[in-house]
Amino acid sequence: MGYFYFDFRDTKKQHCRDLVHSLLTQLSAHSDPRFDILSRLYEAYDEGKKQPSESVLVQCLEEMLMVPDERPIYLIIDALDECPNTSGMPSPREQVLDLLKALVEFSLPNLHLCVTSRPEIDIRNALEPLALNPVCLHDQSGQKGDIPRAGN
Repeated sequence: MGYFYFDFRDTKKQHCRDLVHSLLTQLSAHSDPRFDILSRLYEAYDEGKKQPSESVLVQCLEEMLMVPDERPIYLIIDALDECPNTSGMPSPREQVLDLLKALVEFSLPNLHLCVTSRPEIDIRNALEPLALNPVCLHDQSGQKGDIPRAGN
C-alpha cells in the first residue's frame, strides 16, 4: 500500500514528483523486487548525487507496479484538490491527473486506486471517466458537519 496526502500548507506535498517519490519509497519498503528496482535507479544516478527527472521516476513507478505479484496494491491519493492548479504547462494538478490516467490505463488487475478530493471541476472532468466506483460524500450531513468543526 502507498498513501500520499496533498497539503496546501506544505510545499513538499503539492507536486507530482512528491507523490511519485513517496510511492516509490513506500512500495520498495515492502517488496524485495521493488526495492531492487529503486536501488538500481539510485545507483544509476550516482547514489543520489544526481536527481532523476520526473519522467524517470514515473517509469520506475511503472516498473514497480508491473512486478508480477498476486497481492493487491492499493494506492491512496488524498486531498488531490490541494495540489496546485496554477499556471504552468501543464499545471502541477494536471501532471498528477495525467499520472492517474496512466495508472488506470495500465489495467493491472492487482492495482487499486482511491483518490479523494473536493469536487473541483477539472478533477471531476479528468477522473469521472476513469472511475469504476465513484462515491460522492459532499452532500452527506456527517461530512458537512465536520467541515465547520475543522476550522475550530
